[in-house]
Amino acid sequence: MRAMTDPTPTSPVPVPPADGRKITLAAGRLVVPDNPIIPFIEGDGTGRDIWRASRRVLEAAVLKAYGGRRRIHWLEVYAGEKAFNAFKNWLPDETVAACREYLVSIKGPLTTPVGGGIRSLNVALRQLLDLYVCLRPVRWFKGVPSPVKAPEKVDMVIFRENTEDLYSGIEFEEGTEENRKFLEILKTTFPKHYARIRFPHTSGIGLKNISIEGTERLFRAAVEYALALGRKSVTIVHKGNILKYTEGSFRGWAYALAEREYGERVYTWTQWERTRAAAGEKTANDEQAAALAAGKLLIKDAIADITLQQVLTRADEFDVVATMNLNGDYLSDALAAQVGGIGIAPGANINYLTGHAVFEATHGTAPKYADLDQVNPGSVILSGEMMLRYMGWVEAADAIIQAMDVTIGQKIVTYDFARLMAGATKVKCSEFGDALIRNL
Repeated sequence: MRAMTDPTPTSPVPVPPADGRKITLAAGRLVVPDNPIIPFIEGDGTGRDIWRASRRVLEAAVLKAYGGRRRIHWLEVYAGEKAFNAFKNWLPDETVAACREYLVSIKGPLTTPVGGGIRSLNVALRQLLDLYVCLRPVRWFKGVPSPVKAPEKVDMVIFRENTEDLYSGIEFEEGTEENRKFLEILKTTFPKHYARIRFPHTSGIGLKNISIEGTERLFRAAVEYALALGRKSVTIVHKGNILKYTEGSFRGWAYALAEREYGERVYTWTQWERTRAAAGEKTANDEQAAALAAGKLLIKDAIADITLQQVLTRADEFDVVATMNLNGDYLSDALAAQVGGIGIAPGANINYLTGHAVFEATHGTAPKYADLDQVNPGSVILSGEMMLRYMGWVEAADAIIQAMDVTIGQKIVTYDFARLMAGATKVKCSEFGDALIRNL
């Protein structure tokens, strides 16, 4: 049952806090006041419990780091079940407008409506704000139960393209008139392609689109991130050996951009291939070793299916990863499983050109646990840590990471970890937040 302190909203129009100020963008950089207004969507199902705990931790970290000089002014906006129950609208225009106006926002998990209309609230918000980067850092906290022998080797940052690929939703349902028309056009205009469909009369059809612009802005963001933070490599993950003109092109466009725009700051495997062809493999290997010794960023690539194997067997060979939407979806969740699961995996959706960013839980709503104060709030807390770091409030972000390390090291955990950890103290969602605050 919903808490009595959580009233049903009467209007989707948010009223901004009087003492807050907007985050703005100037000369390509965020300008963050000491009293920023941050829109939030509490989320459905367990989102209510998670948000209450996460908000307290974020506020305490900011207070601890800045002694009252800085403070977040929260602005609730609505999406998901709460919005639908109040306004008969799963994603009100006012919510999208607020996220657009205030640049930086955070959200809990949302229910995807069943039936027609919006395919996914999360995807809709990303596309409406053109949040082309899905940023997923993946690291292990000491003591977190893991199915792999050496989870400490996992320290990766996934840059997943967010707006293209099969997630564009260009599909033709089997048996519909649209499907029939599309197949007729394909048969008439591109008979060789039509002939490759094994059962055309009973097939649903989906189109995969990858553009130069989408590839370049995603890959540029990954390289800039890697260079700024002193990471060692960027791996282009693709299935270009089969999908030559979409995923193969993604690989080619990424390499071309790296050499064209970053020149002497990077060393690419395409450079290695050219040197090997001209002077032999030893010379190419020596050239690469010298480049890396000089501090250059290595740009390399890996086939998607092999990557899913190698992140298990050679995790320490991956650093920053740049990939497309579907590959990134698979890879992010597979990596999360190695470090404790999506219950503790943070995420962000960012447009680095406009400054817009939505930080979010990466897991579902788990409605059977709603309002029971049981679930792990780690995903939203760590997404909030990412948000603070994005805002430049690094001290508060560092405090949260340190508190998470200490608290899990003390084996103070929610039920999902407690059942897998010997000697653990199982605590409620809110109590885990209390423990983090004590350990700040």
